[in-house]
Amino acid sequence: MYVTPVSNELLERYNKPGPRYTSYPTVPVWKADFGEDDYRAALRDLAAQTNPIVSLYVHIPFCATRCYYCGCNATVTRREEVVDVYLDRVQHELEMVTESLGKGKRVVQLHWGGGTPNFLTNDQMERLFRMLDDHFAIDRDGELAIEIDPRIGTREQIGFLKQLGFNRISLGVQDFDDFVQEAIGRIQPIDLTREQYYVSRELGFESVNLDMVYGLPFQTAETFEITLQEVINLKPDRIACFSYAHVPWVKSNQKRIDTSKLPDTNTKFQLFQTAIAAFTEAGYDWIGMDHFAQHDDEMAVAVRERRLHRNFMGYTTRPALHMIALGMSGISDLAGRFVQNDHKLGSYQKTLDSGHLPVVRGYHLNEDDRIRRLAITHLMCNLELPFDLTKAEFGVRLDEVAGESLERLEAYIDEGFVEFTPDRLIVTPLGRYFVRNLAMELDAHLEKNSDRPIFSKTI
Repeated sequence: MYVTPVSNELLERYNKPGPRYTSYPTVPVWKADFGEDDYRAALRDLAAQTNPIVSLYVHIPFCATRCYYCGCNATVTRREEVVDVYLDRVQHELEMVTESLGKGKRVVQLHWGGGTPNFLTNDQMERLFRMLDDHFAIDRDGELAIEIDPRIGTREQIGFLKQLGFNRISLGVQDFDDFVQEAIGRIQPIDLTREQYYVSRELGFESVNLDMVYGLPFQTAETFEITLQEVINLKPDRIACFSYAHVPWVKSNQKRIDTSKLPDTNTKFQLFQTAIAAFTEAGYDWIGMDHFAQHDDEMAVAVRERRLHRNFMGYTTRPALHMIALGMSGISDLAGRFVQNDHKLGSYQKTLDSGHLPVVRGYHLNEDDRIRRLAITHLMCNLELPFDLTKAEFGVRLDEVAGESLERLEAYIDEGFVEFTPDRLIVTPLGRYFVRNLAMELDAHLEKNSDRPIFSKTI
């Protein structure tokens, strides 16, 4: 499979820190004075809408051990009662949210993330699912997804998840190489992963997906190709291939990573290109920045039809415009606001115990924010930017309200990143690697006194 070449000079020039745009405006722009009253107002605004459809995310922060590479909001415990106490608080939060929102809103997308969601016992998982079902109308034909760690999964547990109503399951793989696994503190024999995968298939999950990470210590093109082939042999429906971000000043567990064994920038990029070549050759479509889906998967179909969406749970085809997140560090996106919960377990729980929602920051989007958000999301998901994209919803064309951004994007024509037609901008195969750099030109909140373009960390 042909993969568009990228020169080392070009990669070095454009490989700078910047947002991933899981939201727009991005989290640093959000306000600390956005609090509980603002969240309740957003919930009431959503409640006033006619039959709103929502997505629901629950953060389960617990793990039995802490992997060295992990960048998630997680905490280590082996005590079952600690989880029970946390679920008490999630239930309290859920009750407070639905006081303002009302019960029975339809959920078409449910996702449990972590941490390690399958760290919970069957009784705890049933309790959590039932409390959600009591407060929302969970559509059993929707996308009900859970992340699991194969190291602690069992056939009985996976069967129980299917019985609860989950129809999509993601297995954390990262890498199958023994040296890499030892270096990241995650020993996971390949036979164990295969067993969990085939059990999920046998028990009838509609979609069985695998999560990988590139840029880990000891990864080389040769060893990674072996892992890629093992993944392809399993034939998952979707594959996420995430870039490892080494931020030990944020995640202290990463201090255990031997940085001398990390691949350099060029090698890391080659690892990703190796993944692109292997997966596309095997019949997968490259989705967005770092996902792959079988050609007939609904996500791949959505890309071809230019209707892929993206939220804090990842890429999606579901029509929900609003997302409610429960648990520590959860980020809600509803009624034109972003709302973030406290990411510290202790203060998250104490705030709820005091009778308040654990909001630590948020943001109320204005019309310009909403227009640019639509443009950035569409650009990053569908690799194009129709100039009339905003006409139907906002009554104005994109080139009428963001003309200066489009002019800056014209500078990337010479780099071979974009092409302009009379009605749209199209991202080229080369430009796809730098789509976040392109998105940054649409960002009105970047420092106005800095030299543009301000480049994102491509890999």
